[in-house]
Amino acid sequence: ICSSKKYYCYIEVKKEASAALPNSLFGMGNPLLDISAVVDKDFLDKYTLKPNDQILAEDKHKALFEELVKKFKVEYHAGGATQNSIKIAQWMIQEPHNVGTFFGCIGKDKFGGILKQKSEEAHIDARYYEQDEEPTGTCAACITGDNRSLVANLAAANCYKKDKHLDLEENWKLVEKAKVYYIAGFFLTVSLESILKVAKNASENNKLFCLNLSAPFICQFFKDNLMQVMPYVDVLFGNETEAVEFAEAQDFETKDIKEIAKKAQALPKDNTKRQRIVVFTQGKDDTVMIETFPVLKIDPKDIVDTNGAGDAFVGGFLSELVQEKPLDQCVKAAHYAANVIIRRAGCTFPEKPDFNCPSA
Repeated sequence: ICSSKKYYCYIEVKKEASAALPNSLFGMGNPLLDISAVVDKDFLDKYTLKPNDQILAEDKHKALFEELVKKFKVEYHAGGATQNSIKIAQWMIQEPHNVGTFFGCIGKDKFGGILKQKSEEAHIDARYYEQDEEPTGTCAACITGDNRSLVANLAAANCYKKDKHLDLEENWKLVEKAKVYYIAGFFLTVSLESILKVAKNASENNKLFCLNLSAPFICQFFKDNLMQVMPYVDVLFGNETEAVEFAEAQDFETKDIKEIAKKAQALPKDNTKRQRIVVFTQGKDDTVMIETFPVLKIDPKDIVDTNGAGDAFVGGFLSELVQEKPLDQCVKAAHYAANVIIRRAGCTFPEKPDFNCPSA
């Protein structure tokens, strides 16, 4: 029997399922609500801001955040170094949602409500400690032309309490559920006891604990806190500036990034079943992980904003690490994520990644 009807066959090509499970990646740090807007010179002058700068808010900047929201068209994003990396890792993985768990402290206020909404939209399982003594931490990005003036007010982010949040049974169960842990060095200034509890648990259970040096001042002024955590660190991240500062604080007597990586790797380690991995980025130059990995080349004119590059690098790395992929694949994913983020303003990304790497 002949028929004039045409039949079409649709074949759905499914992306390979992620090996990551919900809550298998855990992050803890300083949550900030990123508030970005294109502003005018008068606004910068009013708050004595330079067009291209990064500062911590002083008393004279307290009214800036509300005025920014009232006067200009703003965009909100869930921010803060660790939360950014967890967010990027989730974006790289896509499905399932809530692979990343995040702990941090916020205020019981309007900005806290927006931050909860934005973390939900990023599909991360953010369990915030909410208190009413300090407002939610914010970071204003005041944009003029190609310049961004960043003003961060840590506020509630500095108020995380181990006994009020981490020690609670329902929260600790989420910590135990994870197999990879990541904390940026900034949190060393907030709750060392919380970091140590998570790090020791990871070490005792042969799980991966990752730490970022985060900033030269952490290596210099919070050296004691840093070195209390170091024996539990399985993966250490940093950039070349932080690496040199770390080497100086540790009396390594070298500024060679590869040598610093080797010496950092050799520092005492609690869990001897795993050798420490040290990953140092160098901007456009090769990433050092004892061996070097070339970064993806980019035309300088395509670079919009490098502020989120480090967080994105870590997020890409963690997205593969939590799926137990080889280290070279972790680095490739890290380079890809950083390459995407520096082409955009803030730590933002397209709906889906275009990253394909052969499976292990």
